[in-house]
Amino acid sequence: MSPIDARTVPADPTSHARLAAAGLDYRLVDGADRDALGRTLQAVSRGFLGPEVNDESLTEQHTQLADRRYTAVFDASIAEPEIPVATVDSWVTPLTIPGGELDMWAISGVTVSPTHRRRGIARAMLEGEVRAAAEAGLAMAGLTVTETTIYGRYGFGSAIPMSRWTIDVRRAGWSGGEPDGRVEFVSREQLARDLGEVHDRQRTLRAGEIAGWPRRWRQHAGLSSSVKDGDSVRGVRYVDADGAVRGAMAYRIAEGESDFALARLDIRHLAAETDDATAALLRFALQHDLVAEVRTDLRPVDDPLRWLVSDERGAVQTIRDHGWLRILDVPRALEARTYSAPATATLEVTDPLDLTTGTWHLEIGADGRAHVAPTDAAPDIRLGIAQLSSIFLGGVPALGLLAARRMAGDRAVAAALDVAFRPAQPPSLSIWY
Repeated sequence: MSPIDARTVPADPTSHARLAAAGLDYRLVDGADRDALGRTLQAVSRGFLGPEVNDESLTEQHTQLADRRYTAVFDASIAEPEIPVATVDSWVTPLTIPGGELDMWAISGVTVSPTHRRRGIARAMLEGEVRAAAEAGLAMAGLTVTETTIYGRYGFGSAIPMSRWTIDVRRAGWSGGEPDGRVEFVSREQLARDLGEVHDRQRTLRAGEIAGWPRRWRQHAGLSSSVKDGDSVRGVRYVDADGAVRGAMAYRIAEGESDFALARLDIRHLAAETDDATAALLRFALQHDLVAEVRTDLRPVDDPLRWLVSDERGAVQTIRDHGWLRILDVPRALEARTYSAPATATLEVTDPLDLTTGTWHLEIGADGRAHVAPTDAAPDIRLGIAQLSSIFLGGVPALGLLAARRMAGDRAVAAALDVAFRPAQPPSLSIWY
């Protein structure tokens, strides 16, 4: 657990002053105050087009999300001034990086009421989160997003692309063999426990993952009050030949869209710490009786599914952005991870909040460790902090950004950075937060 408790970090004074000048009150919400938290969660649910937060949901979130830092914006002039017009919540979580972990300021629950758009509220909140994280001593912030055009202006870069698959099981078939071990049904309560325990082990195996939390697994298992028709969720787990649980999968069966005699199987979450566990659970889904189509999301871009089926044209992969990162301290972030090859580069970085603006000399040694220091030398590469954050885990190529003119400089240096930054497996982030 990180020594930094996000709840102790005060609201950013710059954002507070900016919103106060507009007649708005930007402040922390006491998460221990059930009524205050309930009003904040009502605003969050409304912002994400959800239902009213009932007592069951409030109790659940009050107990299971107790480590969150809730920040909200209030307008004393509206009919219900005690309900926020904007919200954000945050906490500190370990982010898996090549060679270890790095504490990260995770941001979630960002909403602004439709009645208060175009008043600079989102800007003040997000800049406030970034400044608060930096002031607290974090070198990285991160989030997952519903809208991709918003966050680059605050220095966040799309860093962890993920896959969505649609599989015509009758065409795709199966060629992955039959792994050792067994797949067995489990109760939804057991499923939630298995998902969490497997994730805790597998998240350290690949860069990009973060720690989960109990409510996330209960949501996947259909046990949360926030999940509609939760009792339709089913769960299986994979037990290896030694009797250890190595994978778990939550799924739903839905009526087929093109053939009503056959169903569609939607994988809600698949957690696996071994190749056999992945293969066994996917085989279960693709060979399920009376199923014509399988859909699964948040799979790594190098998902073995393509090679587990007989006809890969029956399995359609769509790659899109998912995890976004924001470096807050260039030397600490770049020196925290290990690298795949030596490289040398001088990087001129611009930052919309001036937290990381400067020219930095990056020296990656043969031991895979980096040293970063400010320099007055002419830069090899010029880029924004969002672009540096994008390439940080090796999931986005520097050469691609160079070709798209998202950064400028020496092509050979960019190619060397790609080789150095790229881990054995591309980063993966299997959950939303």
